[in-house]
Amino acid sequence: MKFTTTLLASSAIVGAGTLAFADAHGNMAKEMTLVSWGGAYQSSQDKAYVQPYLEMNEGVTAVWDESSAEAVAKLRAMNEAGNITWDLVDVVAADAIRLCDEGLAMEIDADEMLAAAPDGTSASDDFGDLLVSDCFIPQIVYSTTFGYRTDMVGDTPPTKICDVFDLEAYPGKRALEKRPINNMEWALLCDGVAKDEVYDVLATPEGQEKALAKLDTIKDNVIWWSAGADTPQLLADGEVVMGSTYNGRLFSVIEEQKQPVAMLWDAQVFDLDGWIIPAGLSDERLARVKDFVKFATDTQRLADQSQYISYGPARLSSAPMVGKHADLGIEMAPHMPTDPANAENTFLYNYEFWADYRDDIDAKFQAWLAQ
Repeated sequence: MKFTTTLLASSAIVGAGTLAFADAHGNMAKEMTLVSWGGAYQSSQDKAYVQPYLEMNEGVTAVWDESSAEAVAKLRAMNEAGNITWDLVDVVAADAIRLCDEGLAMEIDADEMLAAAPDGTSASDDFGDLLVSDCFIPQIVYSTTFGYRTDMVGDTPPTKICDVFDLEAYPGKRALEKRPINNMEWALLCDGVAKDEVYDVLATPEGQEKALAKLDTIKDNVIWWSAGADTPQLLADGEVVMGSTYNGRLFSVIEEQKQPVAMLWDAQVFDLDGWIIPAGLSDERLARVKDFVKFATDTQRLADQSQYISYGPARLSSAPMVGKHADLGIEMAPHMPTDPANAENTFLYNYEFWADYRDDIDAKFQAWLAQ
Protein backbone atom coordinates (compact mmCIF):
# COMPACT_ATOMS: atom_id res chain seq x y z
CA MET A 1 0.00 0.00 0.00
CA LYS A 2 2.83 2.38 0.86
CA PHE A 3 4.45 1.78 -2.55
CA THR A 4 1.13 2.28 -4.34
CA THR A 5 0.48 5.55 -2.54
CA THR A 6 3.93 6.82 -3.42
CA LEU A 7 3.45 5.81 -7.03
CA LEU A 8 0.10 7.57 -7.29
CA ALA A 9 1.46 10.72 -5.70
CA SER A 10 4.39 10.66 -8.08
CA SER A 11 2.07 10.08 -11.02
CA ALA A 12 0.26 13.35 -10.38
CA ILE A 13 3.52 15.29 -10.19
CA VAL A 14 5.19 13.67 -13.17
CA GLY A 15 2.01 13.72 -15.20
CA ALA A 16 1.89 17.49 -14.85
CA GLY A 17 5.54 17.72 -15.81
CA THR A 18 4.95 15.54 -18.85
CA LEU A 19 2.21 17.82 -20.16
CA ALA A 20 4.36 20.89 -19.68
CA PHE A 21 7.24 19.22 -21.49
CA ALA A 22 5.00 18.18 -24.39
CA ASP A 23 3.65 21.72 -24.73
CA ALA A 24 7.15 23.17 -24.79
CA HIS A 25 8.61 20.67 -27.21
CA GLY A 26 5.73 19.61 -29.40
CA ASN A 27 4.71 16.03 -30.05
CA MET A 28 6.59 13.20 -28.40
CA ALA A 29 7.16 9.80 -29.98
CA LYS A 30 4.81 7.07 -28.80
CA GLU A 31 7.39 4.27 -28.77
CA MET A 32 10.85 3.88 -27.23
CA THR A 33 13.45 1.21 -27.84
CA LEU A 34 15.38 0.78 -24.61
CA VAL A 35 18.66 -1.14 -24.60
CA SER A 36 19.88 -2.99 -21.52
CA TRP A 37 21.50 -6.23 -20.33
CA GLY A 38 18.59 -8.60 -19.81
CA GLY A 39 18.13 -10.70 -16.68
CA ALA A 40 17.52 -9.49 -13.16
CA TYR A 41 18.90 -6.00 -13.81
CA GLN A 42 16.68 -5.26 -16.80
CA SER A 43 13.73 -6.66 -14.84
CA SER A 44 14.48 -4.24 -11.99
CA GLN A 45 14.48 -1.34 -14.46
CA ASP A 46 11.22 -2.49 -15.96
CA LYS A 47 9.49 -2.80 -12.59
CA ALA A 48 10.90 0.33 -10.96
CA TYR A 49 10.34 2.91 -13.67
CA VAL A 50 9.45 1.64 -17.14
CA GLN A 51 6.09 0.09 -16.28
CA PRO A 52 5.11 2.97 -13.93
CA TYR A 53 5.99 5.45 -16.68
CA LEU A 54 3.93 3.60 -19.28
CA GLU A 55 0.96 3.47 -16.90
CA MET A 56 1.11 7.25 -16.59
CA ASN A 57 1.45 7.82 -20.33
CA GLU A 58 -1.39 6.10 -22.11
CA GLY A 59 -0.58 4.94 -25.62
CA VAL A 60 3.19 4.95 -25.10
CA THR A 61 5.05 1.66 -25.54
CA ALA A 62 8.58 0.52 -24.77
CA VAL A 63 10.50 -2.29 -26.45
CA TRP A 64 13.56 -3.85 -24.81
CA ASP A 65 16.73 -4.78 -26.69
CA GLU A 66 19.29 -6.79 -24.68
CA SER A 67 22.37 -5.66 -26.63
CA SER A 68 24.17 -3.42 -24.12
CA ALA A 69 27.28 -5.61 -24.19
CA GLU A 70 27.65 -4.70 -27.89
CA ALA A 71 26.51 -1.09 -27.59
CA VAL A 72 29.69 0.58 -28.84
CA ALA A 73 30.04 -1.56 -31.98
CA LYS A 74 26.34 -1.41 -32.81
CA LEU A 75 26.06 2.36 -32.36
CA ARG A 76 29.11 2.82 -34.57
CA ALA A 77 27.43 0.72 -37.24
CA MET A 78 24.11 2.56 -36.91
CA ASN A 79 25.89 5.89 -37.20
CA GLU A 80 27.71 4.81 -40.36
CA ALA A 81 24.44 3.60 -41.84
CA GLY A 82 22.65 6.81 -40.81
CA ASN A 83 19.93 4.79 -39.09
CA ILE A 84 19.75 5.10 -35.29
CA THR A 85 17.13 2.58 -34.16
CA TRP A 86 17.78 2.83 -30.38
CA ASP A 87 16.34 5.62 -28.22
CA LEU A 88 18.10 5.07 -24.89
CA VAL A 89 21.02 2.79 -24.10
CA ASP A 90 22.21 1.43 -20.76
CA VAL A 91 26.02 1.20 -20.72
CA VAL A 92 28.91 0.94 -18.31
CA ALA A 93 30.75 4.18 -17.64
CA ALA A 94 33.83 3.36 -19.76
CA ASP A 95 31.64 2.72 -22.80
CA ALA A 96 29.78 5.98 -22.15
CA ILE A 97 33.10 7.82 -22.25
CA ARG A 98 34.06 6.15 -25.54
CA LEU A 99 30.69 6.88 -27.13
CA CYS A 100 30.85 10.49 -25.95
CA ASP A 101 34.39 10.94 -27.29
CA GLU A 102 33.30 9.56 -30.67
CA GLY A 103 30.27 11.83 -30.88
CA LEU A 104 27.87 8.88 -30.79
CA ALA A 105 26.20 9.93 -27.53
CA MET A 106 24.51 13.24 -26.82
CA GLU A 107 25.98 15.60 -24.24
CA ILE A 108 23.61 16.44 -21.41
CA ASP A 109 23.13 19.22 -18.90
CA ALA A 110 22.30 17.30 -15.72
CA ASP A 111 20.63 20.20 -13.92
CA GLU A 112 18.51 21.09 -16.93
CA MET A 113 17.52 17.56 -17.92
CA LEU A 114 17.34 15.62 -14.64
CA ALA A 115 15.14 16.06 -11.58
CA ALA A 116 16.48 17.76 -8.47
CA ALA A 117 16.52 15.85 -5.18
CA PRO A 118 13.40 16.18 -2.96
CA ASP A 119 15.18 18.77 -0.79
CA GLY A 120 16.07 20.88 -3.82
CA THR A 121 19.65 19.69 -4.19
CA SER A 122 20.61 19.95 -7.86
CA ALA A 123 20.97 16.78 -9.89
CA SER A 124 24.66 17.50 -10.51
CA ASP A 125 25.32 17.70 -6.76
CA ASP A 126 23.11 14.68 -6.03
CA PHE A 127 24.95 12.48 -8.53
CA GLY A 128 28.27 14.16 -7.71
CA ASP A 129 31.44 12.41 -8.89
CA LEU A 130 29.44 9.66 -10.60
CA LEU A 131 28.83 12.03 -13.54
CA VAL A 132 32.00 10.72 -15.14
CA SER A 133 31.18 11.85 -18.69
CA ASP A 134 29.33 14.76 -20.27
CA CYS A 135 27.05 12.18 -21.92
CA PHE A 136 26.47 9.81 -18.97
CA ILE A 137 23.36 9.62 -16.75
CA PRO A 138 24.25 7.33 -13.81
CA GLN A 139 21.76 4.80 -12.44
CA ILE A 140 23.53 2.32 -10.22
CA VAL A 141 26.79 1.39 -8.52
CA TYR A 142 27.48 -2.31 -8.95
CA SER A 143 30.45 -4.59 -8.72
CA THR A 144 31.90 -7.51 -10.56
CA THR A 145 32.90 -10.12 -8.03
CA PHE A 146 33.02 -13.86 -7.46
CA GLY A 147 30.53 -16.41 -6.27
CA TYR A 148 31.52 -19.91 -5.20
CA ARG A 149 29.78 -23.20 -4.46
CA THR A 150 29.74 -23.66 -0.70
CA ASP A 151 29.54 -27.45 -1.10
CA MET A 152 32.58 -27.65 -3.40
CA VAL A 153 35.25 -25.74 -1.47
CA GLY A 154 35.82 -28.01 1.51
CA ASP A 155 36.02 -26.77 5.08
CA THR A 156 37.98 -23.60 4.21
CA PRO A 157 35.99 -21.36 1.85
CA PRO A 158 37.89 -18.86 -0.31
CA THR A 159 38.33 -15.42 1.24
CA LYS A 160 40.81 -13.70 -1.09
CA ILE A 161 40.73 -12.91 -4.80
CA CYS A 162 43.95 -14.87 -5.34
CA ASP A 163 42.17 -18.06 -4.26
CA VAL A 164 40.73 -17.97 -7.79
CA PHE A 165 44.24 -18.77 -9.07
CA ASP A 166 44.88 -21.50 -6.47
CA LEU A 167 44.01 -24.74 -8.26
CA GLU A 168 45.58 -26.88 -5.56
CA ALA A 169 43.44 -25.56 -2.69
CA TYR A 170 40.32 -25.12 -4.87
CA PRO A 171 40.37 -27.57 -7.77
CA GLY A 172 37.69 -27.33 -10.42
CA LYS A 173 36.48 -25.07 -13.17
CA ARG A 174 36.26 -21.27 -12.94
CA ALA A 175 33.98 -18.96 -14.91
CA LEU A 176 35.56 -15.73 -16.20
CA GLU A 177 34.18 -13.08 -18.52
CA LYS A 178 35.40 -13.30 -22.10
CA ARG A 179 37.05 -9.89 -22.07
CA PRO A 180 40.21 -8.38 -20.57
CA ILE A 181 38.51 -5.93 -18.18
CA ASN A 182 38.74 -7.06 -14.54
CA ASN A 183 40.54 -10.29 -15.45
CA MET A 184 43.74 -8.41 -16.26
CA GLU A 185 43.56 -6.37 -13.06
CA TRP A 186 42.94 -9.42 -10.86
CA ALA A 187 45.78 -11.28 -12.56
CA LEU A 188 48.24 -8.48 -11.85
CA LEU A 189 47.09 -8.17 -8.23
CA CYS A 190 47.69 -11.89 -7.77
CA ASP A 191 51.07 -11.66 -9.45
CA GLY A 192 52.28 -9.24 -6.82
CA VAL A 193 51.52 -5.84 -8.37
CA ALA A 194 50.44 -3.24 -5.81
CA LYS A 195 46.85 -2.08 -6.14
CA ASP A 196 47.80 1.54 -6.85
CA GLU A 197 50.25 0.46 -9.59
CA VAL A 198 48.00 -1.90 -11.53
CA TYR A 199 47.01 0.53 -14.30
CA ASP A 200 50.53 1.89 -14.70
CA VAL A 201 51.74 -1.66 -15.25
CA LEU A 202 48.81 -2.59 -17.49
CA ALA A 203 49.53 0.38 -19.75
CA THR A 204 52.78 -1.29 -20.87
CA PRO A 205 53.16 -4.24 -23.29
CA GLU A 206 55.23 -5.99 -20.62
CA GLY A 207 52.47 -5.53 -18.06
CA GLN A 208 49.87 -6.88 -20.44
CA GLU A 209 52.00 -9.97 -21.06
CA LYS A 210 52.47 -10.35 -17.30
CA ALA A 211 48.70 -10.38 -16.77
CA LEU A 212 48.13 -12.88 -19.56
CA ALA A 213 50.87 -15.13 -18.20
CA LYS A 214 49.12 -15.22 -14.83
CA LEU A 215 45.81 -16.02 -16.52
CA ASP A 216 47.63 -18.79 -18.39
CA THR A 217 48.05 -20.63 -15.08
CA ILE A 218 44.28 -21.29 -14.92
CA LYS A 219 43.31 -20.98 -18.60
CA ASP A 220 42.70 -24.72 -19.03
CA ASN A 221 40.25 -24.61 -16.10
CA VAL A 222 38.20 -21.62 -17.30
CA ILE A 223 34.75 -21.54 -18.85
CA TRP A 224 34.47 -18.15 -20.57
CA TRP A 225 31.18 -16.30 -20.32
CA SER A 226 29.63 -13.49 -22.33
CA ALA A 227 26.21 -13.05 -20.71
CA GLY A 228 25.72 -12.05 -17.08
CA ALA A 229 23.36 -15.00 -16.56
CA ASP A 230 26.03 -17.57 -17.49
CA THR A 231 27.96 -17.75 -14.23
CA PRO A 232 24.90 -18.03 -11.95
CA GLN A 233 23.66 -20.91 -14.12
CA LEU A 234 27.07 -22.60 -14.13
CA LEU A 235 27.20 -22.27 -10.34
CA ALA A 236 23.65 -23.54 -9.91
CA ASP A 237 24.46 -26.56 -12.11
CA GLY A 238 27.71 -27.26 -10.22
CA GLU A 239 29.76 -26.95 -13.41
CA VAL A 240 32.17 -24.44 -11.84
CA VAL A 241 33.49 -24.12 -8.31
CA MET A 242 33.72 -20.33 -8.58
CA GLY A 243 33.01 -17.65 -11.13
CA SER A 244 32.86 -13.92 -11.71
CA THR A 245 29.72 -11.99 -12.53
CA TYR A 246 27.76 -8.95 -11.37
CA ASN A 247 26.87 -8.87 -7.70
CA GLY A 248 23.16 -8.52 -8.50
CA ARG A 249 23.22 -11.76 -10.47
CA LEU A 250 24.81 -13.53 -7.51
CA PHE A 251 22.25 -12.02 -5.12
CA SER A 252 19.55 -13.56 -7.28
CA VAL A 253 21.05 -17.06 -7.31
CA ILE A 254 21.78 -16.94 -3.56
CA GLU A 255 18.74 -15.22 -2.07
CA GLU A 256 16.01 -15.83 -4.64
CA GLN A 257 16.98 -19.27 -5.93
CA LYS A 258 18.47 -20.48 -2.61
CA GLN A 259 21.38 -22.22 -4.34
CA PRO A 260 24.43 -23.33 -2.27
CA VAL A 261 26.42 -20.29 -3.39
CA ALA A 262 28.21 -17.56 -1.42
CA MET A 263 29.88 -14.26 -2.28
CA LEU A 264 33.59 -13.57 -2.40
CA TRP A 265 33.68 -9.78 -2.01
CA ASP A 266 37.48 -9.39 -1.88
CA ALA A 267 38.80 -7.10 -4.65
CA GLN A 268 35.30 -6.61 -6.02
CA VAL A 269 35.52 -4.11 -8.87
CA PHE A 270 33.21 -1.14 -8.46
CA ASP A 271 31.65 0.15 -11.63
CA LEU A 272 28.85 2.44 -12.74
CA ASP A 273 25.99 1.80 -15.07
CA GLY A 274 23.75 4.38 -16.61
CA TRP A 275 22.00 5.76 -19.68
CA ILE A 276 23.33 7.44 -22.78
CA ILE A 277 21.11 9.05 -25.39
CA PRO A 278 22.28 8.24 -28.93
CA ALA A 279 23.20 11.27 -30.98
CA GLY A 280 20.98 12.02 -33.95
CA LEU A 281 17.48 11.27 -32.64
CA SER A 282 14.56 13.12 -34.20
CA ASP A 283 12.95 15.90 -32.15
CA GLU A 284 9.93 13.72 -31.32
CA ARG A 285 12.03 10.77 -30.16
CA LEU A 286 14.37 13.00 -28.18
CA ALA A 287 11.45 14.73 -26.45
CA ARG A 288 10.07 11.35 -25.33
CA VAL A 289 13.45 10.13 -24.13
CA LYS A 290 14.09 13.29 -22.11
CA ASP A 291 10.68 13.03 -20.51
CA PHE A 292 11.26 9.39 -19.58
CA VAL A 293 14.82 9.90 -18.30
CA LYS A 294 13.78 12.71 -15.97
CA PHE A 295 11.27 10.38 -14.36
CA ALA A 296 13.37 7.22 -14.43
CA THR A 297 16.39 8.77 -12.71
CA ASP A 298 14.67 10.75 -9.98
CA THR A 299 15.33 10.02 -6.30
CA GLN A 300 12.29 7.81 -5.74
CA ARG A 301 12.70 5.71 -8.87
CA LEU A 302 16.35 4.86 -8.21
CA ALA A 303 15.46 3.93 -4.64
CA ASP A 304 12.57 1.82 -5.94
CA GLN A 305 14.98 -0.11 -8.15
CA SER A 306 16.86 -1.34 -5.07
CA GLN A 307 13.73 -3.24 -4.05
CA TYR A 308 14.44 -5.67 -6.87
CA ILE A 309 18.22 -5.92 -7.15
CA SER A 310 21.26 -5.40 -4.92
CA TYR A 311 22.80 -2.46 -6.76
CA GLY A 312 23.38 0.84 -4.99
CA PRO A 313 21.41 3.79 -6.39
CA ALA A 314 23.60 6.45 -7.97
CA ARG A 315 21.90 9.40 -6.23
CA LEU A 316 22.96 10.37 -2.71
CA SER A 317 19.35 11.24 -1.90
CA SER A 318 18.19 7.71 -2.83
CA ALA A 319 20.47 5.87 -0.40
CA PRO A 320 18.45 6.54 2.80
CA MET A 321 15.35 5.27 0.99
CA VAL A 322 16.80 1.81 0.31
CA GLY A 323 14.56 -0.60 2.16
CA LYS A 324 13.45 -4.20 1.83
CA HIS A 325 13.28 -6.48 -1.17
CA ALA A 326 9.83 -6.24 -2.74
CA ASP A 327 9.26 -10.01 -2.74
CA LEU A 328 11.68 -11.50 -0.20
CA GLY A 329 11.11 -8.93 2.53
CA ILE A 330 14.82 -8.85 3.47
CA GLU A 331 16.76 -5.65 4.12
CA MET A 332 18.71 -4.78 1.00
CA ALA A 333 21.43 -2.54 2.43
CA PRO A 334 23.66 -5.45 3.62
CA HIS A 335 23.59 -6.90 0.11
CA MET A 336 24.86 -3.75 -1.57
CA PRO A 337 28.48 -3.71 -2.82
CA THR A 338 28.88 -0.38 -1.01
CA ASP A 339 27.98 -1.84 2.41
CA PRO A 340 31.03 -1.33 4.71
CA ALA A 341 31.28 -5.04 5.51
CA ASN A 342 31.46 -5.88 1.80
CA ALA A 343 33.72 -3.02 0.80
CA GLU A 344 36.72 -3.68 3.04
CA ASN A 345 38.97 -4.33 0.03
CA THR A 346 37.58 -2.94 -3.20
CA PHE A 347 39.31 -2.31 -6.49
CA LEU A 348 38.42 0.96 -8.19
CA TYR A 349 37.84 0.59 -11.89
CA ASN A 350 39.70 3.15 -14.04
CA TYR A 351 37.19 4.37 -16.63
CA GLU A 352 39.61 6.60 -18.50
CA PHE A 353 42.20 3.83 -18.82
CA TRP A 354 39.79 1.42 -20.45
CA ALA A 355 38.29 4.11 -22.67
CA ASP A 356 41.82 4.73 -24.00
CA TYR A 357 43.23 1.17 -24.08
CA ARG A 358 40.17 -1.05 -24.59
CA ASP A 359 40.47 -1.68 -28.32
CA ASP A 360 44.20 -2.52 -28.25
CA ILE A 361 44.09 -4.75 -25.17
CA ASP A 362 40.90 -6.40 -26.39
CA ALA A 363 42.66 -7.47 -29.59
CA LYS A 364 45.61 -8.85 -27.64
CA PHE A 365 43.29 -10.67 -25.20
CA GLN A 366 41.22 -12.28 -27.95
CA ALA A 367 44.40 -13.41 -29.74
CA TRP A 368 45.60 -14.98 -26.46
CA LEU A 369 42.25 -16.76 -26.04
CA ALA A 370 42.58 -18.26 -29.50
CA GLN A 371 46.03 -19.71 -28.81
